[in-house]
Amino acid sequence: MDTGDTAWVLTSAALVLLMTPGLALFYGGMVRAKSVLNMMMMSFGAMALIGVLWVLYGFSMAFGNDVGGGLLGDPFEYFGLNGLLGADHLVGTLPAMAFVAFQSVFAIIAVALISGAIADRAKFGAWMVFAGVWATIVYFPVAHWVFAFDDVVSATGGWIASRGVIDFAGGTAIHINAGAAGLALALVLGKRRGFGRDPMRPHNLPLVMLGAGLLWFGWFGFNAGSATAANGTAAVAWVNTLAATCAAILGWLLTEKVRDGHATSLGGASGAVAGLVAITPACSALNPVTSIVVGVIAGVLCALAVGLKFKLGFDDSLDVVGVHLVGGLWGTISIGFFATADAPAGVDGLLYGGGGGQLWKQFYAAVIVMVFSFVVTWIIGTVINKTMGFRIDEEDEVTGIDTVVHAESGYDWGTLTAGGGRVIGSPSSPTDARHSSTGSSEVSA
Repeated sequence: MDTGDTAWVLTSAALVLLMTPGLALFYGGMVRAKSVLNMMMMSFGAMALIGVLWVLYGFSMAFGNDVGGGLLGDPFEYFGLNGLLGADHLVGTLPAMAFVAFQSVFAIIAVALISGAIADRAKFGAWMVFAGVWATIVYFPVAHWVFAFDDVVSATGGWIASRGVIDFAGGTAIHINAGAAGLALALVLGKRRGFGRDPMRPHNLPLVMLGAGLLWFGWFGFNAGSATAANGTAAVAWVNTLAATCAAILGWLLTEKVRDGHATSLGGASGAVAGLVAITPACSALNPVTSIVVGVIAGVLCALAVGLKFKLGFDDSLDVVGVHLVGGLWGTISIGFFATADAPAGVDGLLYGGGGGQLWKQFYAAVIVMVFSFVVTWIIGTVINKTMGFRIDEEDEVTGIDTVVHAESGYDWGTLTAGGGRVIGSPSSPTDARHSSTGSSEVSA
């Protein structure tokens, strides 16, 4: 056991855990005031449930010995983390429980990310059922495919990990997986009442920017922590993460300025997340300059992609598809173009003389994860919708999901009244117009 590596990985695990409350703030600020608590509760609910399932059988499904074709780990091998408590059980230079802790927070945020696609209209109980079923049937197996390398925890691992596909910190398992699931679930639940007609602007942009900042801070644990050691690979991943994210913000803001005439705070926050998503699979395979290139392209692509929901007619409320699916696909496939053997991954992509072999590997892994997640999520969502019902009633949606589902309100409007009884900053007041952000999340067509 190496104490320095252990300290870094446990610190990284705490950083990644902070990302889920950061996501709650990011998503919470983007919805309307009457939905903020429900939006944040979906992240906290996922954190609670997936943390329990991970201890019981999730880790074993993801990292247990393969039980067939690289598709699934043995769910009973480490059930309840049995056999992993001893100090002599190591994963590389780490105590096994440090590795368990680090991987648990990836599972949590992968589920929480999906919630942004169904903001304002999902029953909280149905969401919790979905979260548990999706983690069990989709995330835990895909985590086995991607993260379970042979002889890391168990003797045999997943098919993606064993075929030379590079996904350093979860472009496929986290972002493509969650993005495809978000699209499927948005189609199952249907559009929000008034989508494309009524303004659905973010109600609290400072909350969005605070959430984005916490996500960015935690993401250094996400990417650099995936080295599972305090070493040069972690340092390269850290610098590449910084470079790509900064470049993506500039790419998104430039796109907004050219297209809409304004560079917005919402665009800056969204651009940061787009860059973080894109560099996640690639941060060990690129140099800092190509990380900037990948980041700029991610910012532009995702800024353009968020408008697809209006053209194609699906209501992905907070742009899980436009940012996480598109950004994850680009980041994963970009490795096939920009990877350099000088980076820790040690592979040359097409533009560095490596031919098209790596590009093909990246492409088929991304597509298979996307299709698998979409199809299985659509089935899970449809079954829940037809049995217990996934969507709240239309009248309750109009009233506000916070009041109806949680019997709470995010804001005490009674203490924020001005002359004549008008509520300052409420959704019906003139101040709402100042929250308009064109070309990004929550803008009507």
